[in-house]
Amino acid sequence: MEQKEKQVWFITGASSGFGKAFAEYAISQGYQVVVTARRTDKLAAIKALAPNQVEALRMDVTSQQEITAAVEQAIRRFNRVDVLINNAGYGIVGAVEETPQEELRAEMETNFFGAVAVTKALIPQLRKQQSGAIVNISSLGGQLSYPGFGAYSASKFALEGISEALAGELGPLGIKVLIVEPGQFRTDLAGAAMKHMPETDVYKDTAGKIREFARTMGGTQEGDPLKAAAAIDKALKAEKTPLRLQLGKDAVDAIRQHSETLLDDLRRWEALAVDTRL
Repeated sequence: MEQKEKQVWFITGASSGFGKAFAEYAISQGYQVVVTARRTDKLAAIKALAPNQVEALRMDVTSQQEITAAVEQAIRRFNRVDVLINNAGYGIVGAVEETPQEELRAEMETNFFGAVAVTKALIPQLRKQQSGAIVNISSLGGQLSYPGFGAYSASKFALEGISEALAGELGPLGIKVLIVEPGQFRTDLAGAAMKHMPETDVYKDTAGKIREFARTMGGTQEGDPLKAAAAIDKALKAEKTPLRLQLGKDAVDAIRQHSETLLDDLRRWEALAVDTRL
């Protein structure tokens, strides 16, 4: 990514949690920042930190009209966008059977389709610049899943899949794609940003245990969102930015173990797998 003295960061879901921390970090670095959320009153505190650096815009990622308007305003204000951070999203906890179909679709609309819509709205500007980066905030749950987090992980698996394709498509055009896979950080994901599905006794020992963990984890997480922002910035400025960046020891450990299990299964079942040829 072309290094600019004053980068422009465009952040979705910036009213709290990771999004707010990313904005505060970018402001501290002297970057110009576009912060978006469904309610602009929740962006007032960020705007007040540095009015000359910040453009605060209403944008619901499920509204194409609002996405288009926000992108156009951002470019009018700052003439470019260097880093798009697709952060808007929320979690669902509940067994797959406990999750109504409309809740599953709503989760995908925000966490997956919303991020894709914002990305597609900004790609023409990034192509014009022949530089920039798209940062998609996934989760360790974008690499593996647990009972009770099926809907959330499904949205992040989908986001990671399309991000890999984007990396191959946009890399030759000078645009980086970074998938961020955080573990437990002190954000609102375990609080207001987590929807709990109706409980049934049949899943009390599987999804139920995860549900209880989600209820009690708020405020106890080790991860510092400001340090996450700094890590993302460092990765973007590296000569070779990774496709995936895990954040937090828990994310590193869980994804390593999952990867080792995957490789072990691949080795154990390779003979059967290749014996399917004509």
